[in-house]
Amino acid sequence: MSLLLVEDHRQLAQSVLEFLEQQGASVDYAGDGRLARELLREHHYDLILLDIMLPGEDGYSVCQYLRKELTLTTPVIFLTARDHLDDKLEGFSQGGDDYLVKPFALPELLARVQAQVRRNRGEVAPHVLSVADLELDPSRQEVRREGQVLKLSPTAFRILRILMRESPKVVSREQLEKELWGDLVPDSDALRSHLYNLRKVIDKPFSLPLLETLPGVGFAVRQPGKAA
Repeated sequence: MSLLLVEDHRQLAQSVLEFLEQQGASVDYAGDGRLARELLREHHYDLILLDIMLPGEDGYSVCQYLRKELTLTTPVIFLTARDHLDDKLEGFSQGGDDYLVKPFALPELLARVQAQVRRNRGEVAPHVLSVADLELDPSRQEVRREGQVLKLSPTAFRILRILMRESPKVVSREQLEKELWGDLVPDSDALRSHLYNLRKVIDKPFSLPLLETLPGVGFAVRQPGKAA
């Protein structure tokens, strides 16, 4: 998981960051809304942990920036000392997906993060993904096109699942690499090689190409001419 933690209480932020990294997450940190905006513009995250009371602009404003200006659906969990029902309802109305009151137990935070990321990735209840005549069944780990079972490497399967999950949207190279390998990205040719092999299996034997490469933008699996 790739996470952004926005929290001005340094001691709490350090505890949360160290705990989540021990669980295998990759965590960026911002102590105020201005830096949070910069990081949101430049990076893809699976989830944002967002304090409400921040110096300068508050967490609600950062969430509105994410939703309205960047038009991103990235899950947001608000972290706050406010525990009244009205405060929680305000958090949800401002675009939050969950709300955790301080002080909180770190294992509970992890459980909420994992649940939101799984839900956003469509992993809560695996279902068959389809684009044109291409089908991917996560539960069976099976890919079919025109009724034929296609053999993919584990990495190619993961790439295809991400692209089909996001279809018809374009997925950036950074997002794809982050979701595949976290911070331990192999050499620059690794993704290119996997995409080449993926295209060879899902497109080459068929008349309609579905895997698109948009130079400088990213990759997509979709019917030709069908933009997001």
